[in-house]
Amino acid sequence: MAHIIDRDTWAQAPNRWQGELQCGAWGSKSCLIFNYLPDAGGGPRLHSHPYAEIFIIRQGTGLFTVGDRQIEASAGQIVIVPPDTPHKFTNLGPGLLETIDIHENGSFITKWLE
Repeated sequence: MAHIIDRDTWAQAPNRWQGELQCGAWGSKSCLIFNYLPDAGGGPRLHSHPYAEIFIIRQGTGLFTVGDRQIEASAGQIVIVPPDTPHKFTNLGPGLLETIDIHENGSFITKWLE
């Protein structure tokens, strides 16, 4: 069965791609995070997941720490982080960093490392 999920189900603000959705409730083995980071320096602290995470950079430039690597990624690029790999990212600015993060699991499992 197909599901249509309205924006007000996941969006924190009606005019932004910002929010998250655990898709396991609809039979999917994925979760989505829509990041809207308006200021340089914003982003999550170091963490890992027991599954892969895919970052689609929609706008701006971010500095991704993936294991012991530093990766600068900009709009149009995709970063894939393997399972159990410590990672974080920050908005390098200037301006907005907007990403869609795809977790390959129906619910979030996060181990915070800092």
